[in-house]
Amino acid sequence: MTRPSLPQLNFPVYEWDLKQQSNKWYIRDIFRRKYVILTPEEWVRQHAGRFLVDNGYPLTVISLEKQLQVNGLKRRFDLVVFDRHNQPFLLVECKRPQVEITAEVMNQAAHYNYTLQAPYLWVTNGLKHYILKFNTGQRPEIMEKLPLYGQYE
Repeated sequence: MTRPSLPQLNFPVYEWDLKQQSNKWYIRDIFRRKYVILTPEEWVRQHAGRFLVDNGYPLTVISLEKQLQVNGLKRRFDLVVFDRHNQPFLLVECKRPQVEITAEVMNQAAHYNYTLQAPYLWVTNGLKHYILKFNTGQRPEIMEKLPLYGQYE
């Protein structure tokens, strides 16, 4: 079976549990504990989630693909990490590798975060990563790397 042609991302190389069924590829999602359709955005989302776990974020505090209300519209976030008090700590917005991270993309992610109020936002297309820290009453601060889990508390 020929594996799908997937781009190398700006993440460590991971081993993935992939399967093909009815001419579609699926990837085993360790967070939702099931196979999900392998789209370019899912490829980035799985890498981002795995990167978080490998960097000290507990698997149990990461939530994927949940719905939220933004200005009365139903939207889905990619990943949210919750702190020890079950409050949003980090919102992760994933785009497929072909999508450039523009001001419009950053604004969309910040708009989602306006609802969640997470102190950190990570926007990635798997190739480029942008991390922002939100300080009350100030402009977001650009971070060089992700915060350690629990750093904000």
